[in-house]
Amino acid sequence: MQIILIPGLWLDAASWDSVVPALRDAGHEPTPLTLPGLGAPASESGELRMSDWVDAVVAEIDRAPEPVVVVGHSGGGNVAWGAADARPDRVARVIFVDTVPPPPGGQISEFDVVDGVVPFPGWETFDDEEVSDIDAPTRERTAEAARSVPARIPTDEIALNDQRRFDVPVTILSGGMDDATFRSAISEWGRYAQEFSAIRDARVVRLGTGHWPQFSAPQKLAGEILAAI
Repeated sequence: MQIILIPGLWLDAASWDSVVPALRDAGHEPTPLTLPGLGAPASESGELRMSDWVDAVVAEIDRAPEPVVVVGHSGGGNVAWGAADARPDRVARVIFVDTVPPPPGGQISEFDVVDGVVPFPGWETFDDEEVSDIDAPTRERTAEAARSVPARIPTDEIALNDQRRFDVPVTILSGGMDDATFRSAISEWGRYAQEFSAIRDARVVRLGTGHWPQFSAPQKLAGEILAAI
């Protein structure tokens, strides 16, 4: 089965490098993506919207001969859910890596815009529980490889229009929350709670990692992706 791997903000296809071999060895076809405008100056990326990122994933889905699994890490989860909404009959499952399905109009988050793009803000801007399991060499290497994001992407609202997205099976690989804890937490999140509760087949698995398991625990992440499909 083809597994489309969507990175979060600032990351490219190479961010999945330590996850891909286990998926391939299990007989699947992992397809990590680099989304449009990543690392490009404002003159080239300033007009890109969330819909352009969703379209890039949809184009990959359309090239596949059979239904695919779509995996989205962090902000990539918004892109994954948008793609499932656009092609609900072509997505066999969506796997969210330490993120949740956004409701219509949902955004990723707001970050500082510098010279018309959103640069990686640095590890120090994230909570300790999100980054404590990433060692110093990995942090340095990842920060050096991080690339700017088009300015509109983090705060651009996701468009969701097809109710059939709720028929697509969903697995949430949560860094710190088990199923019961997650469901209790999301019940307080307003429109996010409504979106999640409408999904007919939703499972939650605790990874026991921070926010970037593709760096801190790639084999465990790969194993849970395989278990989900």
